[in-house]
Amino acid sequence: MSLYTTIAPITITCHKRIAPYLQKEVEELGFETEETFVTGVRINGNINDCIRLNLNLRCASQVLYSLKKFTADNADDIYKNLQNIPWEDILPDPGYFSVTSNVLNDTINNSMFANLRVKDAIVDRLREVRGTRPATGAELTGAVIHLFWKNEDAEIFVDTTGDSLARHGYRKIPGRAPMLEALATAAIMATLWNREAPFVNPMCGSGTVAIEAALLATNTRPGLFRTNYAFMHLVGYDEAVYRTQMDMLESQVKDIPGLRIIATDYSDVAIANARKNAVAAGVERLIDFRVCDFADTLVPENGEGVMFVNPEYGERLGEIEELMDTYARIGDFMKKQCGGYYGYVFTGNPDLGKKIGLKAKRRIEFYNSTIDCRLMEYELYKGSRRPPREEVAE
Repeated sequence: MSLYTTIAPITITCHKRIAPYLQKEVEELGFETEETFVTGVRINGNINDCIRLNLNLRCASQVLYSLKKFTADNADDIYKNLQNIPWEDILPDPGYFSVTSNVLNDTINNSMFANLRVKDAIVDRLREVRGTRPATGAELTGAVIHLFWKNEDAEIFVDTTGDSLARHGYRKIPGRAPMLEALATAAIMATLWNREAPFVNPMCGSGTVAIEAALLATNTRPGLFRTNYAFMHLVGYDEAVYRTQMDMLESQVKDIPGLRIIATDYSDVAIANARKNAVAAGVERLIDFRVCDFADTLVPENGEGVMFVNPEYGERLGEIEELMDTYARIGDFMKKQCGGYYGYVFTGNPDLGKKIGLKAKRRIEFYNSTIDCRLMEYELYKGSRRPPREEVAE
């Protein structure tokens, strides 16, 4: 069987609450979504489609090509069903493969045991057919096989991705409490930014949000920053298909004349690191980095753009008390300096969010790791800016 021409279900996974933005990306690439669920979407396609998806998607984690669905009451059932798959047509000789899994079954209290049974089934089949034993390990540097097993329902996939797509590959210095690149992209997609108006990002930290904004505006895809995917380690892999897709990515990058992305932070170390990350992403020329207090951030007049800030959430009582003033100052900054803009505050602390003192037009749900977060949207009217007070002559 040729995975490159055989149409099968493809599951594209993502972090919780990002699926609507992933679906939009997938459909913009011309694919028809069969199902959207909490942590991903499903479509139909072949491995060549998986190559395109891996190179283009910003919000995804893994692109999984289904090989077989079956019923399994225990780990022995997993082994028996997998031994009948022609792994010799999928995994190269010599080769290296890894096994990952998502397991929820009463007979298994350690998912590593399920992984071991998957590995045993593949190794035994290949040793019988080829007479040699393939190399295996935990490093996701070669082919990857993924098991999904919930109760008695099981499905085995070729994971065409390897290391997660949620990390876009350019960020060399993550900084303190960085936002995952896929989350940053989804949060920007949730805003009303048209990708041409100014994008203002105070408290930018390591620069992830500002950089992702620049990448979105210029249609620069994550595939341009990565050189190894699991699909490259399958039988029948044609590098020409990959090269064609890479050429398309390069040709689709566009210039946005007059684009203004402004990123500030009070820390000169944070700004230095953000610059380095922007250089690695190839967008340093598009971002105006400055060291200053967030309230001193330049907001272009009549920009009608977006102000996006991701302040700290606070973990201890003393920190939260200090942050109350910060959140109140964010509200003042938006009222006094961001007229005509949409303001967005990404926070995992709703009580601190109340200190902003403005009524949110929308509260968009996200998770930042395991933290329940909201992206709060504020429509900031130009009239909210106060004219300078005239001096009274004596």
